[in-house]
This record gives sequence, structure tokens and C-alpha cells, in this order.
Amino acid sequence: MSTAADNIASPDGDANARDVANAHSPFPLGRLAAWVVTLAIAAYFTWSVAGNENFGWSVVAHYFFDPTVISGLYVSLGLTVVAMAFGIVLGLLLAIARLSKDRLANSLASLFIWFFRSTPLLVQLIFWYNLSTLFPTLSIGIPFGPTFVSWDTNSVISPMTAAIAGLALNEAAYMAEIIRGGLLSVDKGQFETAEAFGMTRARALSRIIIPQAMRSIVPPTGNQLISMIKATSLVSVIAMADLLYSVQSIYNRTFEVVPMLLVAVIWYLLITSVLNVGQSYIERYYGRGDRRSGGAKPAREIALAAPTSSQLVAQEAGQ
Repeated sequence: MSTAADNIASPDGDANARDVANAHSPFPLGRLAAWVVTLAIAAYFTWSVAGNENFGWSVVAHYFFDPTVISGLYVSLGLTVVAMAFGIVLGLLLAIARLSKDRLANSLASLFIWFFRSTPLLVQLIFWYNLSTLFPTLSIGIPFGPTFVSWDTNSVISPMTAAIAGLALNEAAYMAEIIRGGLLSVDKGQFETAEAFGMTRARALSRIIIPQAMRSIVPPTGNQLISMIKATSLVSVIAMADLLYSVQSIYNRTFEVVPMLLVAVIWYLLITSVLNVGQSYIERYYGRGDRRSGGAKPAREIALAAPTSSQLVAQEAGQ
């Protein structure tokens, strides 16, 4: 005799149909085994590293907050901020030039981006540091004419200026392509609408296009910032007292090479971890329109409430 549950489970009332009212997923035995193996390997690796005296953990703890190390850390952070600031501003100008209809501006921007993306950053830094061997003096004047003012190259190109110039110009080439991709992600019709309302190209970019492109620009810019932190270690080859150069100066005296390199590694890990957290919040902020939640408004309601691109341009043109 079939039960009522059997009849409900089958639309045809088949007495052999299975009752799935209390069905559940099978126990993930394979996944549990993978977790156990992974945790066992991680625990063994951690125990091996922590218990290995060759790592010199006591030396790491002693020099972790050493004034020389902290000073180098400040230099690395300062270089990152300054180089990223110059790189973003110059990259924005290059991106706009790349999108320009002016053939000269487009060609010069393309040449700049091609050169600095095609040569290693380390080579660029060394060239900037040794610029005096190519140009003993730097001058301002009329080409093939009189010189107004000149300086000795060695007095202008110090390790600091060489590091900032190399990092910033290299970063500008990459930021130009990131910003250009973000600008291209905005509907081309919004430029046309802005022009129809009499807005200049500069105002359309600053008030309409760039704010919308930020959603595509900010996340990869966060990646570039994290890469810049690590790229500052290259300035140690031009005697710039960054974090890596500082730990090198210590282990050249103490011969504790591995412990001092671990000091630098841990500081880099801490900084990049903080930046990773910040980047995740920024990506979540700019990507919030793609997420779906139970408490979110219906898409139709959002679409009706949001202004169209034509309305947005009209509002900006009327200001």
C-alpha cells in the first residue's frame, strides 16, 4: 500500500517513487580529506620553519624595529606615494592623448607608452642614475640657439630624483593603458550627447566620463600600487636607502643575510596585506551595482529611479 508521501512525490502517483522530503546532500568526504591533507602539510611546513634555527628568528626579532630598517621603510612608502601620484597624473594625460584625434598627440603618447613598457624598470633606473655620463649638463634654452640656464647633471640627478623619475615614468606608461581602458568602457554615446548639449571635451571628461570610468580604473590601480611597493626594492641598486638597501647595509656588517632578508620580507608582506584589504573594500564599493542581495530594490525600480545618461549630461551642461 503506497503512502500519501509517495503519491505526493510522484505526479503520476507511482508507488515506486522515492520520497525526497527528507533528502540531503551526501557527506563531502573527498573535500574533508583534502582539507585534512592541506592542514597537515601547512602545519608541518610551519613547524619546520619555526623550529629551524638557521632562519635566525632571534635576529629577525632584534632588527625588526631597528631605526635603520624603519628609516628604509619610510623611504619605500614615500617613494610609492610620490611615484604613484606622478604616475597617475601623467598616465591620465597620456590616456587622453591616446584617445585624441590629434595625430601628433596620439603618436607621442603611443611612443612614450611603447618605450617605457618595453624596457625593464631596473634598466631605466640605472640609466637615470648615470644620466651625467650622457649629458654632463642640463640646460634650458632655444634648440640650436642660446642657452638661458644650465645645471650640472650630478647636482640635479641624485639617487632620490633618479628613483622618482624612473618609478613615476614607468608607472605612467602602465596607468595610461589602465585609464584608457576605463575611459573606453564608458558608452561612446555619452560623448556625443555631451557635445550635443554644447559641453567642451574637457568638461565632458571631468564631469561625465571619468567618474563613470572609475569603476574600471580603481581596481587595477590598486594592483599597480601593490606592485609599486615591491618595485621600490629595485632602487637599492642605485644606492637609494630604501627598505631592502637598509637591511643589506646591516647584513653587510653582521653577515646575517637570511635573517635580515626575512625582516624585509615580513615588512613587505605586512604592507601588501594591508593594501590588499583596502583594495578589496574599494573593489566592493565600485562593484556594488553587480551584486544581488535579498534586501536590494528590484532592478526595474532602480532603473526607473536612476537618471539616464542624457539626463545626466543635461544636468551637467546646465550648471
